[in-house]
Amino acid sequence: MIAALLFAVFIVLMLLGVPIGVALSIGGGLAIALANTTTQLFGLLAVPQNFYAGLAKYPLLAIPMFVLVGSIFDRSGVAQRLVNFAIAIVGRGPGMLPLVAIVVAMFLGGISGSGPANAAAVGSVMIAAMSRAGYPPAYSASVVGAAAATDILIPPSVAFIVYSVMVPGASVPALFAAGMVPGVLAGIALIVPAVWLARRHGMGAAEARLPRPAFWPALKEASWGLAAPFVILGGMRAGWFTPTEAAVVAVFYGLFVGMAVHKTITVRDLFPILREGAEISAVIMMVVALAGVFAYALSTLSIIDPVTQAIVHSGLGEYGVLALLILAMIIAGMFLDGISIFLIFVPLLLPIAQTYHWDLVWFGVILTLKVALGQFTPPMAVNLMVSCRIAGVRMESTIPWVLWLLLAMGLAMLLVIVFPPLALWLPQRLGY
Repeated sequence: MIAALLFAVFIVLMLLGVPIGVALSIGGGLAIALANTTTQLFGLLAVPQNFYAGLAKYPLLAIPMFVLVGSIFDRSGVAQRLVNFAIAIVGRGPGMLPLVAIVVAMFLGGISGSGPANAAAVGSVMIAAMSRAGYPPAYSASVVGAAAATDILIPPSVAFIVYSVMVPGASVPALFAAGMVPGVLAGIALIVPAVWLARRHGMGAAEARLPRPAFWPALKEASWGLAAPFVILGGMRAGWFTPTEAAVVAVFYGLFVGMAVHKTITVRDLFPILREGAEISAVIMMVVALAGVFAYALSTLSIIDPVTQAIVHSGLGEYGVLALLILAMIIAGMFLDGISIFLIFVPLLLPIAQTYHWDLVWFGVILTLKVALGQFTPPMAVNLMVSCRIAGVRMESTIPWVLWLLLAMGLAMLLVIVFPPLALWLPQRLGY
């Protein structure tokens, strides 16, 4: 009864528009109180204790830094220079600008770990360029929203950091390495329908008449941005710094590029950048902390084991259960961001993964792929919201285009499910 009330209160508060962190904490706190009516203060002293425990984890220090990196590189002009360099390589023609948008979004995924931030950075450059070339705004918004979803797969990824905190058997370096191949595979999967749709519908007719940047000057301009992922990930691999320290290094590298190299960031710009990073980080960390109360309630009420047993003994079998989880995560991804999904569902799903002896690193990649799909699945897709706002279109106008992109990334996810070495080969090769 109390367990049902826990989820009922959470869902009702969400439908009423209450922030997800507050809904989690109210639902969890109410369940704790009802389960401890005979104890002092109804057991609510556990609420502040678990609020603190949810934050007191060293890997979480990387999240504010990587969020700040996204804000810095968004304002540094790196995205525009990467776009010019990509166009210099692939040239002009129907379907080339969508290809460039996807590739640049994938590359920026190696700098910042936030899908909506990636959609904003790429969309601010690419949607206007695609509009000038004759692409419909709804199509452009669909491509950018889908491309930004690769951000949480290609390291560094905020979602992977949260998952590693919740699953001790999956380290941050192993998850970062495991996400690389599936992230690239997802990006390639998006390129195929994006280019095919553009050529099939005769989009971008004016693109061929636009000037093509010279290769060497474009390479010179983009070189500092191109080096960023190698500095961040290469430094971790070389053992120079941990993932958390890498985030701090990335912040100083981004400031150096923006202030000293490109000179697109001034001292006056620092306060808005720091404020934006602090606001986004505060929202994320508050949700993480308040979700600790919800997770404690799940554990105290012994909800996890009965749910696990019910699913395992449902008669669906291993692959039937996996299919059910995929569907549930994609639906959740339509309405919630990836971090919230992990905080709510991982405590419930982890025992199922352990029952079937699934590799926890591979399982984290699969969950992240599911969340990535949800980030551009209407009606509440967070990435698509950002790109639609930039393009000035309603989300429902993107459905004819985004369905093809969802199908393509879904096939990429299916490949990773069927062939686990696609995710596990690189971390095993690197010794994680």
